[in-house]
This record gives sequence, C-alpha cells and structure tokens, in this order.
Amino acid sequence: MKNVKLILYFTLFGATIPLLAQDVSLFQQFNGRYDYVAIGNTLNTVENGLGGPCSILTSSSADLSLNAGQNVTAAYLYWAGSGSGDFDIAINGVPISAERTFSDALDATRIFFAAFADVTDIITTQGSGTYTISDFDLTGVISPYCPTGTNFGGWAITIIYEDASLPLNQLNIYDGLQSVPTFLSITLNNLNVLDNEDAKIGFIAWEGDRALAVNEQLTINGNVISNLPLNPANNAFNGTNSFTGATDLYNMDIDVYNIQNNINIGDTSATITLTSGQDYVMINNIITVLNSQLPDATITVDDYIVNCGDNSIELFYTVNNFNSTAVLPANTPIAFYLDGLLIGQSLTVNDIAIGASESNSIMVTIPDDADPNLTIIASVDDNGIMEGTVTESNEDNNINFVDIELLIVPDIVTLPRLIGCNEGFETSTYNLFDVLEGFDYTEEDITFYTTLEDLETESNAILIPTSYNNSSHPETIYVRLESPPCYEIFQFNLTTENCPPYVPDGFSPNDDSRNDWFNIQGLYNIFTEHELQIYNRYGEIIFEGNNDKPWYGVINRGLNNHGETVPVGTYFYILNLNDSNYRPMVGWVYVNY
Repeated sequence: MKNVKLILYFTLFGATIPLLAQDVSLFQQFNGRYDYVAIGNTLNTVENGLGGPCSILTSSSADLSLNAGQNVTAAYLYWAGSGSGDFDIAINGVPISAERTFSDALDATRIFFAAFADVTDIITTQGSGTYTISDFDLTGVISPYCPTGTNFGGWAITIIYEDASLPLNQLNIYDGLQSVPTFLSITLNNLNVLDNEDAKIGFIAWEGDRALAVNEQLTINGNVISNLPLNPANNAFNGTNSFTGATDLYNMDIDVYNIQNNINIGDTSATITLTSGQDYVMINNIITVLNSQLPDATITVDDYIVNCGDNSIELFYTVNNFNSTAVLPANTPIAFYLDGLLIGQSLTVNDIAIGASESNSIMVTIPDDADPNLTIIASVDDNGIMEGTVTESNEDNNINFVDIELLIVPDIVTLPRLIGCNEGFETSTYNLFDVLEGFDYTEEDITFYTTLEDLETESNAILIPTSYNNSSHPETIYVRLESPPCYEIFQFNLTTENCPPYVPDGFSPNDDSRNDWFNIQGLYNIFTEHELQIYNRYGEIIFEGNNDKPWYGVINRGLNNHGETVPVGTYFYILNLNDSNYRPMVGWVYVNY
C-alpha cells in the first residue's frame, strides 16, 4: 500500500478565557510498533454538585497491568484540580515535581490547574502493579468551589509501550488545557491515512459530570462517536476509564474511541469537535493512534572544513531515519542553501533502515560577495527548489542550520624592495629575511614563494631564502606569515643595481691559472657597455677592451708588438663604465710574471 504522511499540524478553537488556557499542541510523537494504555483515579469521594459533601482525598490508587511483550517506552503523569495548583506530589512514595504546568478558568474566581511530569523511569522500574498518588492536597482549596459543583482533583498516567506484535503505527500525544463549554474544534491537518483498522483517539479530561448531559457530544469528521456502554453519544464526559471499564472516576475521564469507521484511507485531514451545553470540561491530553509506514528524514551538519582565503567549504553531514516506520530510500535528494540561494546538492547513497543513519560530505562554494559570517541550511528530502520527493511521517524536521565564518586573508601588504648588487646579467644574491627587519616573527612561521598561487596552495616554496638568486629583474616575492587561524600575505620586489667595481692592483699573465688577467670585480656582464684602455709608461695606448674583451696582458694597439705580452711593469688604465651614475675610473696596475 502507498506510504503516507500522518498528523503534523493542527489548529484549535474554543470558548475559554484566553489569558489562562493553553492550546492543546503536539507534545510527542512515536513511530513504530507502539500503542498505549492509561490509568488514573479521582480524589473526589463522590461526583461534585450542589449539596454534595465538600471533601476531597489526598491520595488514590490505580492498577497497571501490562501484557508480556509490552515494553514501556514512555510514561507521562498528568494531574489536575481546583485552585492555582499543587505541583509537588508523590507516586508510590517517590516525590514528583511538575515539569510543566497548565491553567484555565471558568470565570475570574474559579480557576483550575493541571500539571505534567515524566515518570518513565518509575513505571519502567516497577512495571505492572498498583500505583498510588499521594501528598496531593487540595483540602484547603476546594471550599469556594463546592457551592457551584466545580471542586475536583485527579490524576492519570499515559503509558506508551512497544510490542513486536503490533502493526507499524504513528502515535501522537497532544497536550495543553482547553475547556468546553460550549464549543471546541480541533483540526488535524496533513493526514494521509494508510489504513484505518484499529484507528483510535483518546482523551484525558477533567471536571466532567455524569449528571450533566446537555448537548454533550464528541464528533469526528461530523460523525458523533460513542463508546457504549461507558460513553454514550450524549454524555461523553461522565467519569469513566475506557481501558479498565471503571465508572467511578468522579469528575475526570480517561476515554479512548475506535474511529476506524470515521476516518478513511486517503484522508488528508480530520476534525474533532466537542460540545457541551452545560457541563464544564477541560481537555488536558489527546492521543491518536493510526497505522503508518513512513520514513522520517532528518539531517545534521556534523563538521566542516574552511580554508584560509577559500570560498569552498567541505560540509560533513549525516542523514538519519530515526523516528520512522519505513526505510528511507536511496537517492533521497539533499539541498544546501545560503540566504535562499542553492549552493549545493547531493543524494543519499543507500537505503537507510529504520533507526539508522548515513554520513557523507560535499563541497559547496560560497559567492564572492557573501558576508563572511554566514548560515548554511542543509535540507534533506529537498530537490533543490524546496520540494520533497518522499512522503514522511514528519515533514517539518528536514532542515539543519550551521553557522560558519569564512577565513578571510587580509589584503596583501607591500614591503620595501630589497636591492642587491648586480652580479651579472641583472642577478644578485639576497637574504630574503632582510625584508622583515623590525617584524616580530619566528622563521618557522615564514615561507617565501615566487607566485601568489604557490603561496595559496603552499607549493614550491623557496628552499634557501637566506641565499636566493633572482631569476628576473625586477622579481616579485610573496611572503606567507602564519597567523592562526589564517595567515597574512606580504609582497616585495627584488631589484639589482650596478655597484662600484673593484679594480685589483695587479695580475700575472703566466698561464698558471691564478690571477692570469686584469680581473676587475663587478665589471663584466654588469657594466656591459664599459670601455677599458691601457697605456704604457710613455703614454702610448697598448690595449683597448670591452665587456667581451678583457685584458690578459697582451698588446692589441700601437705600431709594434701586436699579440705580444707586455713586459713586467706598471701600466696606466682608464675605465669608462658608460654609466651616468659613475665617472671614468683611472689608476695604475702592476703586471708581473
């Protein structure tokens, strides 16, 4: 049969005092092989009413009988009465304090209360047996209520159990405190009934009187329902317990109705209406049990990875099928949104069993103009246009929010250039750390790169930054300074300049491979346009050279001795660097063999 979606939302309308009453709303949902039973008892000794005794008990008991295979999942205690409230009571001698409270009023002086406590641990531990509520004392409260027959007190425990023999059901518990007279309508929306067999609805109600049966009806989808002989169609709230058959729960009701003939397969909504022409009844708890076989997809973003200066985020997520009664199929779509913009899509990979999960990850890219402080929405069962493709038991729990801060790299800071002496062809040797003079850093936090891309990917770092030779002129160097959780970027240029050459005092052209030529340091391949002239002691030019023609002590000018080596002696040189920053250099050089 077709998978279906059951109770999710409902609206309520009633004639109550709005400042006090709390609308009945969905409190808890159970999906699986679940059903429930309820026990409870009144503190009234007789039904209240005009002329009745103005007395009330401070304790009462009820018996719980669970069958083999019925394993308690949850147990919720409700208690109520006249007045502003007694919120500290005991169950089988164990002190209980109210975890939630409710209130309602008939008029300005007749106010009523109800309270709630989770007693799952107590019921699970003690199991079947007698349960006694004590220390529930309204004896000093009820006197003003007795003349109008509105004095009451009572308690009830709703026990949800799991049983492997049951069909797959969805059990919904709604609670609050709303009163009837004269009219209360509850609309259950988003139904998609799979099977109406054994469908039922139950109530915990307070202050109903058996003796009052004026226009008192309970209808579902316009059909009057009853539960004979306990709950006739004209007196729904008459002090009975449908589970035990008790008829002496004065001024309270624990009722359950079979509604399989009043709700149809394929129904998408149901309306419950309660009317009472005279009897003042307060609804505290409503439970529905309908057959259901549906998955329930939820998603959590478990973690994420954000890299410095990168708009790509890796999201790690888990899709769950916890509160479900059917497998969540593979290829269930997942969408990721930022400010309503779809930024990523994925699919579940495998069928996800009841109560199971599947984890995965996805890379999403954030728009460049997005605020760095952002909230990503992960949405399961979402085809990318905010539409689901799988019918679920709960369509309102498909999203998860995660707040993320992008790691923004500060703007690049330009540092002063490093200048090196030209060692030839506009190259030089640099200690790159010199550019960071005045910075507070450790060398382990600094890395140098020749491209910004390499810096961002931490690739091809300069291996020996203390002795680096530039490869172009000028050359831009990028500096990465680790500054957790991110880093800073600096850049600077390497430039060269022609430094003054050093002229030696002499040389010995004797072919011993040591000092065989007039080696002027910092000249060749640096001052590439230079001119060198050598004169003998008589003032005669004997050699002219340039960047391609150094002097090895051989004569190449004059009338005689071309190609011969000069004799030992002192010679005069004129070095014209042909550089506007320098004047010609002159001096003496000694040649020896």
